Amino acid sequence: MSVGESGANRGPAAGPANRRAILRAARVLFVERGYRVPLSAIAREAGVGQGVLYRHFPTRIDLALAVFEENFAELESLATDARPGAFTTVWNRLVELTISEAAFLEAVIDARRTLPDYDGGQRLRDLIGPLLSRAQASGEVRAGVTTGDLLIVQRMIYGVVVTSQDADEARRAARRALTLLGLGITEGDLPRTSMGAQRVR
Repeated sequence: MSVGESGANRGPAAGPANRRAILRAARVLFVERGYRVPLSAIAREAGVGQGVLYRHFPTRIDLALAVFEENFAELESLATDARPGAFTTVWNRLVELTISEAAFLEAVIDARRTLPDYDGGQRLRDLIGPLLSRAQASGEVRAGVTTGDLLIVQRMIYGVVVTSQDADEARRAARRALTLLGLGITEGDLPRTSMGAQRVR
């Protein structure tokens, strides 16, 4: 059954509801089938026509960035915590999102390639940088690690995810890579997730 609120398009009055249904459907299918899932499948899951989807989101990247804006907002909210350990909280969540919603990073990469003014990368740097400085000052993270290093590690984790045969392998490999780099998180922090998020069907 689709996640749309209604199978029928009800004209302009249905605009907000249709948009919400499209965003919910896109998040579900990006996770289950990957970033390149056909937009027609998203429209069908939302219970709207493709024309309705394109009116709200003219391109795939427009849709993806709207969906994953929620991820950025969550990270930014977590980053406002001034207590010790805030870096670990944000870093763990970023790793979780990279593993469980690999399409998030793929959308960011696509945006960097196709949208000259896209600021997602800098936005993430601005979010992580102050937290990293505080964590290094308190001894939580070793000196010498840079924000750029962390974003490279995130991309490495994405590579691990998309080349793993199943969820357990992805979790083990990501945990091992993080441990080797001194940026490990506990096993309980790595989510068990469907590998549908990592492969396009």
